[in-house]
Amino acid sequence: MSEKKIRVLIAKPGLDGHDRGAKVVARALRDAGFEVIYTGLRQTPEQIVEAAVSEDVDAVGLSLLSGAHNYLFPRVIELLKEQEADGILVFGGGVIPEDDIPELKKAGVSEVFTPGTPTAETVKFLQDHCGARDDG
Repeated sequence: MSEKKIRVLIAKPGLDGHDRGAKVVARALRDAGFEVIYTGLRQTPEQIVEAAVSEDVDAVGLSLLSGAHNYLFPRVIELLKEQEADGILVFGGGVIPEDDIPELKKAGVSEVFTPGTPTAETVKFLQDHCGARDDG
């Protein structure tokens, strides 16, 4: 039996054109031994879900600074459910007001990491909630 790396898709939904934070998280996850797929800027929820399903990921990380998180994050979760891929963990990050986090979690976002969160916290969260896959 071979142990596979945790596969994480990092995505920038919507019209947000700032991806430094997403790239920092992607690099930290890669350095921690995760397999990371970065979709790039300005992805639709449909594109994100299609990539997540086709890449057989364990988790999707959504990074957003534009303020559209209350629509885009739940939309990704809704589309994952439609694709019967709701076993994929969804987490978010970016400039997200603390007051919005409870509703995002209620919609199915597992965790929200705001600016200043140490990348080690994100790594640990995913290790604890995804675990290594055994595809052997």
